[in-house]
Amino acid sequence: MNMKKEVPSMDEWLREAKLDESAPLVGMYLVHNGTVRETARDKVRSMDATAKPVAGMEFSYDPEKVELAIRDTYKMEGIYYIRVWLNEGHLKVGEDIMYVLVGGDIRPHVIDGLQYLVGRIKRECVLEKEIHR
Repeated sequence: MNMKKEVPSMDEWLREAKLDESAPLVGMYLVHNGTVRETARDKVRSMDATAKPVAGMEFSYDPEKVELAIRDTYKMEGIYYIRVWLNEGHLKVGEDIMYVLVGGDIRPHVIDGLQYLVGRIKRECVLEKEIHR
């Protein structure tokens, strides 16, 4: 039996973030919500018109690598708050893959931090295997 992980509430995450000791330093929070899409990665990234639609995905991650990516992101200028949730197992189109919340002092720093962290997670920490129709 494949137990689904509970999807976090972004309202709750933001309430908690604003109670954190870092809150007085934070002027912006950004959230990334990655979901399973029907369009195949090869069609989107490589413009492969022959790529079949996606029915789902097998998703897993390495928690130690995720923690390292988070620690490295905290070293970036102006980044004071990070929270990450990653799903796992067999995911269907439309289901959540990940949530990443980054808080920092100013918009450029927060955008850079979110882009850096999501990029690291996608490149170094997760295994995604698309299941095609």
